[in-house]
Amino acid sequence: MVSRNFKNVLVVSIGFLSLFTAYGGLQSLQSSLNAEDGMGVASLSVIYGAIIVSSMFLPPIMIKNLGCKWTIVAGMACYVSYSVGNLYPGWYTLMPTSVILGLGGSPLWSAKCTYLTISGNVQAAKEGKKGSDVINQYFGIFFFIFQSSAVWGNLMSSLIFGQDTNIADIPYEQLQLCGAADCGLVVNASGTAPVRPAQSLVWTLVGCYIGVGVLAMIIVAVFLDNIDHEQTSQFRENREPFCQTFLATFRLLKDWRLVTLIPLTMYSGFEQSFLSGEYTKNYVTCALGIHYVGFVMMCFGASNSLCSFLFGRLARYTGRAALIFLAALANFSCIIALLFWKPHPDQLAVFFVFPALWGMADAIWQTQTNAIYGILFPREKEAAFANYRMWESLGFVIAFAYSTFLCLEYKLYILLAVLVLTVVTYPIVEYYERKNPTPPVDEGTYVNHKEDLEIDDSKIINQTQM
Repeated sequence: MVSRNFKNVLVVSIGFLSLFTAYGGLQSLQSSLNAEDGMGVASLSVIYGAIIVSSMFLPPIMIKNLGCKWTIVAGMACYVSYSVGNLYPGWYTLMPTSVILGLGGSPLWSAKCTYLTISGNVQAAKEGKKGSDVINQYFGIFFFIFQSSAVWGNLMSSLIFGQDTNIADIPYEQLQLCGAADCGLVVNASGTAPVRPAQSLVWTLVGCYIGVGVLAMIIVAVFLDNIDHEQTSQFRENREPFCQTFLATFRLLKDWRLVTLIPLTMYSGFEQSFLSGEYTKNYVTCALGIHYVGFVMMCFGASNSLCSFLFGRLARYTGRAALIFLAALANFSCIIALLFWKPHPDQLAVFFVFPALWGMADAIWQTQTNAIYGILFPREKEAAFANYRMWESLGFVIAFAYSTFLCLEYKLYILLAVLVLTVVTYPIVEYYERKNPTPPVDEGTYVNHKEDLEIDDSKIINQTQM
C-alpha cells in the first residue's frame, strides 16, 4: 500500500517535472536562441539575481503564511510568466518576467525542500526508520522524476526546431572558433550570429511550454495534500515579529557549518550554468547547430534522472562523502578534457559523452546537497533551504555575469577553482557531522511509529515544529 507521504512526494515530483520541462528547455536555449546583445544570458543572470534577493526574506514569510503547498503553486505561476515573456522576446519582456520568476524561485524550491523533509521525517517516524535515510530516498525519487524534465523539454525543442528549413552546414571558419578557443565571438561565415529558427516554430515551442507549466500548477493545486495548513493557521494567528521572520535566512549564517557549505552550494550553480549556457552555445550550437541542443541536453537529463534515483538509494550504504568525491572526480575530468577538445561534427558521440558524465555528477550534487541541508538544520528548514537557494543562485549569477566577456578557457579555469575549493571545505563539515551527529527532531514530535499508517497527516504536521 502506497503511503500518503509517498503519494505526496510523487505529486510534487510530477508537478516539478511538468514545470521544468518548460523552464529547463528555455534555459538551455537562451544563450543560442536570444543571443543578440547577450539578451538570453542576461535574462538568466537577472533570474538568479532576483532569486538571491527573494532568498533573503521571502521563503520563511511565504511558507509560514501560505504553507508549502500554496507557496509551490504561487512559485510555479512566476515560472509560467517567464515562458509568456519568451513569446515576444525583448529587453522589455524578458527582464520583467525574469525578475518575477526569480522572486518566486526561492520560495518555490524552499517550500519543496521543506515539504519533502517533513514528509520524510513523518514517514521515518511511522516506520521506525532513520530520518536521514528516508529523506535521502525521497530526494532521490524527486530528482529521478524531476531531472527527466530535461529529456522531455529538450525533446520538444529538437523535434520542433528540426522542422526548420533553414538548417545549414556549419562552415569551416566557424568550427575553428568552437570550444575553448571561443572568446564569445562565435560567428558564421557571413559574420552574423548563428541562424535563428523560424518565428512560427519558436511560438509553437513556447506555447507548448506555457501549456505544461499551467498543467504543473493544476496538478499541485488539486492533488497535493496541504500537510502544514494547521501550522500556518496558528502562525497567522500568533505572528512572530516581521523583523524576526525577515532575518531568519541571515540568522542561520551564524552557524559555521552553513558558511563552510557555501563553496559546495555555489559550485552547484556554477556547474549547472556552464552546461546550460556555455556547453550548449560554444560546443553544441557552434559545431552542430541549435537543433542539436535539445538532443544533447536530453542525454544530460536522462543520465541525471537515473543517477538521482540510484544515488538516492545508494547513499545509505556509501555515505554522502564518497558520492560527492565521485561527482568531483567526474567534473574534474570533464573540465580538463573540455580545455583540450576541439569539437567537430564528425565526433558526434563525444558531444553526448560530456553531458552524460555531467548529468551523473549533477545528480550527486543535487540529491546530496539538498539532503545534507535537511539533515544538518532540521529545526530551521525554511531558512536553511533559503540559504541553499541563495548561494546556489549566486553561483549562477556570477557565471552568467561574466559569460559575455570572458574567454571560455578562463571560464573553465574558474569552474575548476571553485571545484577545488569545494573539495577542500566540504570534508570539514562532513567530518564534524560524523563526530558530532546533529540530533534529529524527536520522533514523538512527528508520530508514534506504532500508530496506524492512515493517521491524519495534517494533525501530525501540526506538531512537527512545535
